[in-house]
Amino acid sequence: MRLSLRFIIPLLIVLAALAYAAVPLVDRMTMRWSIRDLDLRAALVANTIQDQIQDQLSTESSKKLLALFTRIAQDERIFALGYCKSTSAPMLATRTMPDAIHCDDLRKYQLSGGNILHGEKGALHVAINPVATATDPDGELVLIHDLSFVERRGEETKRYIFYSFTGLALIVSLITVIIAQLSWRGWMQGIRSLMRGEGLLRQPGTSIQIPELRPIARDLQRLIKDLESEHHARDEAQLNWTPDTLRAILHGELRGDDVIVVSNREPYIHARTGEHIEVQQPASGLVTALEPIMRACSGTWVAHGGGSADREVVDRKDRVAVPPDNPSYQIRRIWLTEEEENGYYYGFSNEGLWPLCHIAHVRPTFRSSDWACYVAVNQKFADAVIAEAKTSAPIVMVQDYHLALAPRMIREKLPDATVITFWHIPWPNPESFAICPWREEIITGLLGSSILGFHTQFHCNNFVDTVDQFMEARVDRETLTVTLGGKNTAVRRYPISIDWPPNPALMETPAEICQSELRKATGLPEDQLIGIGVDRLDYTKGIIERFNAIERLFGLKPEWIGRFTFIQIAAPTRSSIPEYHAHEELVRLTAARINQRFGRNDAPAIVLKVEHHGPRQVYEHYRGADLCFVSSLHDGMNLVAKEFVAARNDEQGVLVLSQFTGAARELPEALIVNPYNTDQCAAAMHVALTMPKTEQRDRMRLMRGLVSEFNVYRWAGRMLLDAATMRRRGRLLKNGSNNVITEK
Repeated sequence: MRLSLRFIIPLLIVLAALAYAAVPLVDRMTMRWSIRDLDLRAALVANTIQDQIQDQLSTESSKKLLALFTRIAQDERIFALGYCKSTSAPMLATRTMPDAIHCDDLRKYQLSGGNILHGEKGALHVAINPVATATDPDGELVLIHDLSFVERRGEETKRYIFYSFTGLALIVSLITVIIAQLSWRGWMQGIRSLMRGEGLLRQPGTSIQIPELRPIARDLQRLIKDLESEHHARDEAQLNWTPDTLRAILHGELRGDDVIVVSNREPYIHARTGEHIEVQQPASGLVTALEPIMRACSGTWVAHGGGSADREVVDRKDRVAVPPDNPSYQIRRIWLTEEEENGYYYGFSNEGLWPLCHIAHVRPTFRSSDWACYVAVNQKFADAVIAEAKTSAPIVMVQDYHLALAPRMIREKLPDATVITFWHIPWPNPESFAICPWREEIITGLLGSSILGFHTQFHCNNFVDTVDQFMEARVDRETLTVTLGGKNTAVRRYPISIDWPPNPALMETPAEICQSELRKATGLPEDQLIGIGVDRLDYTKGIIERFNAIERLFGLKPEWIGRFTFIQIAAPTRSSIPEYHAHEELVRLTAARINQRFGRNDAPAIVLKVEHHGPRQVYEHYRGADLCFVSSLHDGMNLVAKEFVAARNDEQGVLVLSQFTGAARELPEALIVNPYNTDQCAAAMHVALTMPKTEQRDRMRLMRGLVSEFNVYRWAGRMLLDAATMRRRGRLLKNGSNNVITEK
């Protein structure tokens, strides 16, 4: 009871305070509404009797006009009625007209549009309405209303409010007392027990078990658990996605499950520098997304050990604990011979699958020797996963096109495993993929996955079309599910993103200082406008097309010569592959040619930096530039576009973005261009360089809002939530089939 009073007394005080505050407000509102009604009523009376006044005045029959006024004044709300021919004439009025009102002082009432007169008779409302006649064009009708009815109405309203609040307080207090009493007696606990099926197992008032009701109780318990899990999952989807959100999913949805990540790239690299071993963490969206999962679940990350000191730090089972400062999971390293790396990575993956899937007008090269290495290395990764699995049903997250065969290999040895495969590059149309001599083997390997993810729905559709054309598999286009050999694969869209918010260390230098320092470091004038491009030296990134657009901009708009410089950060990559080596040479030659044509001594047209840059340096370039140009010829997502948006917390800068990136479907506020259309790209840069600051801010705010909501943790979390749902359904179907067999 004391607990109830603790709620009731403050509630009554609050309701009383609300009622007290509402009374003067009601008085003012009632008076305002009443005066407005009286003004309308006075205007209506004046319009109604205007003709009668004119008739009486034309016959000079003042007595008849006065009698008319007297009859009208018999209305209980009309106190007096009068008529003024002019300001100097006496008023023709009923006997109840107040002495304070005269024809020569009506103007003060006209200016206020109706006034309140306080006298011995109480409050009166004075309304002046012009009544022009042929003989008296300045005639005015004076109408006095008695406001005592307003006061009566206000008193009635106050009583109604008082009674309403009192009744509300009593009802709420009664409900509070009832709930408190029921809770005190444990009634709510009994209901919960009944819903979970616990109360169904005993006879009322006894401890005797009722075995016939056990199946019902078990089903109820499972139903409540599933509903709570699904509700929890939906709630998680509405949260701000952070590493803590991923940990909550693991502990809530996948508690106790064995999680293994498989990728070619490792999250930590041990490199020897002189006599010391340095631990490096590659700048990778993949590592950023999956690291929190590994830390939370103490899982295992299977990856190729390519660091110069990687072999020196592993144990006898090729494992090393990471992170170095606070070990929480294991890296299981895979060792490749030079022949295997050349055939699996440089050969089949990057000379075959990469150009095939990007359709960037570079002929893919397929060799049987490369394919043999690809199969062997995929088997190595699969064997490592099988050896590292602590249970027969782990969750395995396979990353990218290097490991297309591994999902099927893993499922053959661990049929109960949940394999999530994410394909980080585009998937081409069936006609293009038909070029691959081992297309059926690649597709079969991927269909060993429980869930197969792509960046965009377009790529999902392309994959399903490819399966439909080349495989004897059942394709359900409504649910985007493929069934091969009795195993289902759900094809889903999971657009990858970046860490949000960005690492504070990358943002600590203010944008204004970044702008000034970037120009000083590059030897450019302080007022020079700057564009930025950040890419690997890959032919799919459209760097040549970008340079051609810059050249076209200077040709079409010569006023930008000497005022605009484009800085291209181009990290060397796969230089042992002939196509990449030739591409680097072409990039250098194109930049030199454009600088010779349009460059100035203190302001080159293009500044080409063919070297690796750390994340801090890249972000300083993002924050110091006026525009960022992403001109990929074909890309799965392209995280440079999202990194530029994330870096601009000053809400300035313009993103020029290729329509052939996955990011273009998520960031329509960027200036979307066809990188093959040189004139369009040049025009977009001109628009970016002349765009008002307010428009830059509006566009950047919208893009930053999307990147913050759909960040890299949401990408990983959605895959884990789908895996958790799939595992619950699998257990339900397995238990259901076992029950059916038992009953038979």
